[in-house]
Amino acid sequence: MYAIIATGGKQYKVAEGDIIKVEKLGVEAGESVTFDQVLAVRDDASLKVGADAAGATVTASVVENGKARKVIVYKYKRKTGYHKKNGHRQQYTAVKIEKINA
Repeated sequence: MYAIIATGGKQYKVAEGDIIKVEKLGVEAGESVTFDQVLAVRDDASLKVGADAAGATVTASVVENGKARKVIVYKYKRKTGYHKKNGHRQQYTAVKIEKINA
């Protein structure tokens, strides 16, 4: 059984036991979080999409909060001596999928 959920402007295909990294949720490690924006649910016999999957939820527990690897942003314009270097580390929340309620 798997489900497709939407959080943080992205979509994730999840199954029970999966650990995924999503945009920062603001929840401490060890707490539980429920994703109610479920786009599709697939069980052994059928696929529920859209309005058919409207009542479905996905329950997960927070494993950790952290920062991803640094991404270097380098801006450069030739012949003018302009260059600028910036770094960015995106914050994330790692969650473990506990149960898919369809």
